[in-house]
Amino acid sequence: MSTRIGYAAGAFDLFHIGHLNILRHAKSQCDYLIAGVVSDELCEATKGTRPVIPLVERLEIVSSIACVDRAVAEVHPDRMDTWREVGFNVFFKGDDWRGTPKGLRLERAFATVGVEVVYFPYTVHTSSTALRRTLEAITASVQREAVH
Repeated sequence: MSTRIGYAAGAFDLFHIGHLNILRHAKSQCDYLIAGVVSDELCEATKGTRPVIPLVERLEIVSSIACVDRAVAEVHPDRMDTWREVGFNVFFKGDDWRGTPKGLRLERAFATVGVEVVYFPYTVHTSSTALRRTLEAITASVQREAVH
């Protein structure tokens, strides 16, 4: 049996329990887990916002988690380029991609090089987007009070 090298990517901004659950779940299904921490520039290009926490700090946080064997900066928009650079045979993704055009393209591309795509349930109750909105609302409130 060959070694299962897993790759789980994310911004991992405003790190929360959903992130930890994804990484733990991924590690439970592979022998060696590589966490791809999406670069600030790639986050901005794909999500329209820069992370609150800079890449170097997010890398430090993620690499310090016991279930993560290695953390790398994800800098390529094309996951095949990431695969060529990093090397893995199992790719973990949230199930919000399952059955979508993007997900199906990813599955087809990875199938050509023998990479299995494994979907995990998306953590709906906790999200960095919701945390970011809350922080923005608090900041706006504090700024309004400071003006008065």
